[in-house]
Amino acid sequence: MKVVALVSGGKDSCYAMMKCIQYGHQIVALANLLPADDSVDELDSYMYQTVGHQIIESYAECMGIPLFRRRIQGSTRHHKLNYQTTPGDEVEDMFVLLKEVKKHIPSVTAVSSGAIASDYQRLRVESVCSRLGLVSLAYLWKQDQSLLLQEMITNSILAITVKVAAMGLDPAKHLGKEIAFLKPYLHKLKDLYGINVCGEGGEYETLTLDCPLFHNGRIMLDEFQVVLHSSDSIAPVGVLHPLQFHLEKKASSSLSDKDKANDLFGENMSSVFEVQGENLQECKASCKSVPEVSDLVEVSRKRLHLSKTEKDNTFSICCWLQDSSEPSAGLQEDLKLILRQIELQLQGCGFGWEHVLYIHLYMSDMNQFTLANETYVRFITQDKCPFGVPSRSTIELPLIQAGLGNAYIEVLVANDQSKRVLHVQSISCWAPSCIGPYSQATLHKEILHMAGQLGLDPPTMTLSGGGSTAELEQALQNSEAIAECFNCSISTSAILFVVYCSTNIPSDERPQIHDKLDTFIKQDKPSHLDKGSKSEVLDPIFLYVLVPDLPKRALVEVKPVLYVPETAETTEETSHDLSGVMPPSYYDFQRADWHDSCIQKCVIHGKICAVVLSITSAVALKVCSDSMNADWSNGNLQNYPTEGQMRRISRFCIYLLDKIVIENDFSWRDIMSLRIYVPPNPHVPLETLLSLFTDACKELDQMCGSAKVGGKPIFNLVPVLGSGRSAACTEDIITCELFARKS
Repeated sequence: MKVVALVSGGKDSCYAMMKCIQYGHQIVALANLLPADDSVDELDSYMYQTVGHQIIESYAECMGIPLFRRRIQGSTRHHKLNYQTTPGDEVEDMFVLLKEVKKHIPSVTAVSSGAIASDYQRLRVESVCSRLGLVSLAYLWKQDQSLLLQEMITNSILAITVKVAAMGLDPAKHLGKEIAFLKPYLHKLKDLYGINVCGEGGEYETLTLDCPLFHNGRIMLDEFQVVLHSSDSIAPVGVLHPLQFHLEKKASSSLSDKDKANDLFGENMSSVFEVQGENLQECKASCKSVPEVSDLVEVSRKRLHLSKTEKDNTFSICCWLQDSSEPSAGLQEDLKLILRQIELQLQGCGFGWEHVLYIHLYMSDMNQFTLANETYVRFITQDKCPFGVPSRSTIELPLIQAGLGNAYIEVLVANDQSKRVLHVQSISCWAPSCIGPYSQATLHKEILHMAGQLGLDPPTMTLSGGGSTAELEQALQNSEAIAECFNCSISTSAILFVVYCSTNIPSDERPQIHDKLDTFIKQDKPSHLDKGSKSEVLDPIFLYVLVPDLPKRALVEVKPVLYVPETAETTEETSHDLSGVMPPSYYDFQRADWHDSCIQKCVIHGKICAVVLSITSAVALKVCSDSMNADWSNGNLQNYPTEGQMRRISRFCIYLLDKIVIENDFSWRDIMSLRIYVPPNPHVPLETLLSLFTDACKELDQMCGSAKVGGKPIFNLVPVLGSGRSAACTEDIITCELFARKS
């Protein structure tokens, strides 16, 4: 990509440019914001570093590319972390500046910044980039600061301190010193006082005088003045005010960016452009309004289905279309109809998209991913979700083969705004970016719902080579990076792993997938135990789902669900059944020891109950031993259970789930989600299976009053190609995934 680099003059923005080039991008312009008054060194701003701004003009000549500068007119007016367009705010100066760069150099598609740890700065850069259709590149984001500082020194960044404001840093002693000289002392201060060695806490600021990108010359600072802002005896504050400097020319550089940039920009490449214009909120482009879906005849013809769990404060709503004899209107129309229906359901509960924690987006054809996203972003936007956009998994399912429409949506909804959302849109070395209205993870009521993770290499956003196990390992590394932002680990805090496996995985690779996952968790676990953890180590459960395709033609997608306790109290995980609690035997099913072989569960006493129930052909044989035909019971999977047999299997599933829920002191009203994964069965259409499970729930409710079903099913049927406990064996006849939480 062709990149405009935001430069403050500091070491971080310069090293970020070097990382951009390392990952194949081209720096074609610089952009800088400076005080309105030249005599002012520093502004009272959390957003911009301006000390040393008198020298930045020389960067254009040093690098041989144009520099666009704008004097800051605004001030901090929007104080919340998640920025919203605010007239008169200093962020709008960045918007005006980058908009002008884009006007002069239309080929610019990305913006580089040196953000390392400041969400405040990163979110504002991402907001501006989103409004201008640019990609944010933040290759230093979340990197270890000690390693970063050493990398900068090793890679010949010559930067001096131009501000100090921390315990142990003295303006008289430490201003104007090179970072290479100060590095040992900075590490000493880190050990003594916990400072950030890269200055991310405002401990110090730097000015780069030379680096490998300065191929035309280096800056020589001839004279400066130390200006004391605070003479505090513990942490005095001072800045370096440049008085005189000159450029010292270099021999020709081997870097080719200069020549490439000359082809892009016809004027003198050392030009400095002053960007004028008022700081005003731009006129928002009139986006197409989402049409109202009010044609009840059309909805009826499409045979729209809804399901909803009965939990009061956190529940799931699911919507899909039963295919009709009429030709389909296509994925976009189907998705639009479904999203609108869910929107109406939310409004009926007094909620909106801002209450949604997680979205499962199922589609019939991954080739139409871009079209699906275009529709998705018309409903779910940053503006509609001021507390953070939902996390998301996107999966291709055999919807058409199952007799459904082209799209299928499930949303997890909370009745409060206590969620904590991690949404990083910048491309970085940390974890894959989420460019758009979907986030990496959402924490709500001690449950971390993580977006589906692909095996993407974060800085390049390309899939890891080496097959499914290499992709899985990268996806797990990405998941771990996200978990660390919430002070937890997938090795110790995971409740459930759902692993979506593409049919493109060679059959001989599938047995290795669970081994790779198991090995990753076991290898990573000791390091987190050594650090000390808030809670006991959980024993997670696993579900593998075979699907036709995944985004970017990935082979695997991992969806972890984690427990993140709010306090340091010890977590009491239970995997036992309370034998003293003996639920009645329903549907003529008698308690049997082999029932446990069907069940995986992770129970955190009094808080969470997660269950995966697997009905294999062997289990089905035991359930329906009186009605199975010989071929099918002998494992000939060319034959499928009949409707009568599936009726009994559905009752057994509900019976066993009820038993688990009751034995672990939960109720059906605690259930947040209940998914029933079903492979193709020519004898029993999905619509018939829906009726069978609905009847089973109603019968249980009539017998014991526990499975409250309300007016809609409390489960959703998910058509898949296969599912099971292992990627090597995804031949379950039915797999149930239940997740319950105490209020």
